[in-house]
Amino acid sequence: MANRHTIFKPWASEWLIRAVIFLNLLPSMLMFGISTASGPNAAGYYGIEPADVQYSMVLFYASLAGFFALERRFFDFIASKEYLVIGVILQIVTSYFCYVTRDLYVLLPLRFIQGMANCVTTSVCITLVFSRLKTNRSREIGYSLFYGVLLCITAFTTLVTAPIIDAFDFNVLYKWMIFIYVPGAVLLVIIMNRIRLTKKFPLYQLDWASYVVYTTMLCLMGYILLYGQQYDWLNDPRIQAASIAVVLLLIIHVLRQRSLKRPYLSLEVFRYRNYVIGVSLIVVLYVCRGAFNITTNYFTTVLGMDPRHLSYILLMNIAGIIVGVLYSSRWILLKRSMRWIWIAGFSLLLIFHLWMHVLFATQADTPTFIVPLILQGIGVGLLMAPMIIYAISSVPPHLGGTASATGVLFRFAGFCISIALINYFQLFSRKVHYNRFLDLVTSLDPLATAKLVHYKTAVAAKGIPADQASKIANGLLYRTADIQSQIRFSMDYYYMISCVLAAIILLIAFAPYLNRTVVNLRNNQPAPAAY
Repeated sequence: MANRHTIFKPWASEWLIRAVIFLNLLPSMLMFGISTASGPNAAGYYGIEPADVQYSMVLFYASLAGFFALERRFFDFIASKEYLVIGVILQIVTSYFCYVTRDLYVLLPLRFIQGMANCVTTSVCITLVFSRLKTNRSREIGYSLFYGVLLCITAFTTLVTAPIIDAFDFNVLYKWMIFIYVPGAVLLVIIMNRIRLTKKFPLYQLDWASYVVYTTMLCLMGYILLYGQQYDWLNDPRIQAASIAVVLLLIIHVLRQRSLKRPYLSLEVFRYRNYVIGVSLIVVLYVCRGAFNITTNYFTTVLGMDPRHLSYILLMNIAGIIVGVLYSSRWILLKRSMRWIWIAGFSLLLIFHLWMHVLFATQADTPTFIVPLILQGIGVGLLMAPMIIYAISSVPPHLGGTASATGVLFRFAGFCISIALINYFQLFSRKVHYNRFLDLVTSLDPLATAKLVHYKTAVAAKGIPADQASKIANGLLYRTADIQSQIRFSMDYYYMISCVLAAIILLIAFAPYLNRTVVNLRNNQPAPAAY
């Protein structure tokens, strides 16, 4: 393995090296959120459903999660500079074809390839980040930096893409990605020596079969969770076939890993209780983090914010994330108990969801949401890196690679579960509240008449004929019902998430005592009666 002082040319200053590493890491992170940077614009440009736009992101994530374990073999075989160049070239080529195509069935495979290439470039950049930090704290700071950037990237993507989408078609984002990749890659090739960051390992006996089985299972799992509600779950033959395939692939994967001498993903990590606790909490965190999309959707659909102004208010959330990540990294370095920082993080998320439950309304001032957004950012920033480090530290060193790769699986699962839950509750909750609102208005004839008269008067004042004014007034009334149903759904979902968070906080707070009680009960059990 190369020494940290021999990786780069002697004349390259430390700040230049760090800036170049960040220039290479940033576009890799932007690729995560480019599909959903503006869902309606993407759907309109490609002529597809909003769910298809989400699935392009799911496919990207599934590809990255599936390739994560296999990628390490290529990383250990190919020199680091050449390996990074290969990843960047793949990203640039696929971005170009994403720019020129308008066919969904061409876009999805390209996004899948981008997921694999993203895994390549991210792997090199993260290893370079570790190489620039002190040995005794490189892992803690490296993970905090990477996941801090990952948490900020959705809001940051909205910020940088909003002006582009306002001025150009959606596909121009992929052209911009090409130009963003080039400077960092060129500079890194110039200042980096031709070295290896790890010891060379021969490229033989690649477990392609496990990769295909595992990745196919993830893609189908994402398909079920994303499209299940739209296709009425198991009542649709496509969801039935996908569900059967996932079960069969899972059985094949488990049996194959148990039989292999060097498994693709060792199932041994699940023998460690703390690892299971850590990845389970990661799933909960991603579900709660996914609920934040309801807030951004509320800003755009109810309050009428455009993407640019939405990105400005999300800067408050980014500020909170930075504060949370900095504090959590300090907490980890001081070797303090993870339990207290988890309680603090989940408590801040609970405050945010309860606060937003009260703030959801048809009209609101932007400054009202600044403090809740900061609290949400701090809460997420306090939780992400400590959970990852806790889970990976819970297994022996020889299982560290498998623990990391399996952790990506659980983050992917949390991401997909969040989408599925929102789709499910949005359909039923909004429908119930929409019908209830219209029934209430219909039952109160004076109120309905007054509202229609108000709308008709406002429309007629603009010189519109009476029959047309009546249609417009009815449309405005139904629009009001739709907005009310959106607000009530948001309130219901955040109340449900608040209950989940309260339960998680109680479990974390009392788990050590409950565990100690169970152990004492087992030790104090009376001996079985003799026959």
